[in-house]
Amino acid sequence: LDEIGKRFDLTRERIRQIEKRALEKIADSDMGPLLSSFLQN
Repeated sequence: LDEIGKRFDLTRERIRQIEKRALEKIADSDMGPLLSSFLQN
């Protein structure tokens, strides 16, 4: 997270928040179950 934050001039906490929101959007989308299945295997 530090490396990404430095690259985009954002704090590690802000990067964590963005990552969390993105993962929540994916989980709530139609692709959520498919992605979950893919990651389990």
